[in-house]
Amino acid sequence: MRVVLDTNILIGALITKGTPPDSLYQAWLRGTIELVTSTTQVSELADVFARRQLRKFLDPDEAKSIVENINTSALILDELPSVFLSPDPKDNHILATAISGDVDLIVSGDKRDMLALGEIENIPTVTAREALERLRNA
Repeated sequence: MRVVLDTNILIGALITKGTPPDSLYQAWLRGTIELVTSTTQVSELADVFARRQLRKFLDPDEAKSIVENINTSALILDELPSVFLSPDPKDNHILATAISGDVDLIVSGDKRDMLALGEIENIPTVTAREALERLRNA
């Protein structure tokens, strides 16, 4: 199963162990799912990890490890199509990654914008819990 994990899912995996975001991240590390991302998202992730307000919640070594794992093991797309489908323009690169990467799922915790979209070009946008359920049933 090919997935795009929204940045909030990757941050959640780092902050709270044993949660659905962490379980998805671990599934990717085990090779159960294929992670598709973009250079834009990798840059965004590094920027978010550097934010002062998150430093008290993040282990810097773990944050560095996630970025290194993504850089070495994920499918990283360099060029993305222009997409203007989200009410939040900052989310459009996630949608473009999903479309360009021909993924099975977009996983997000953003109820207001990403999850509210439901489906983009036949790609369901689901919560981490829903993604785990689909993975179990696959």
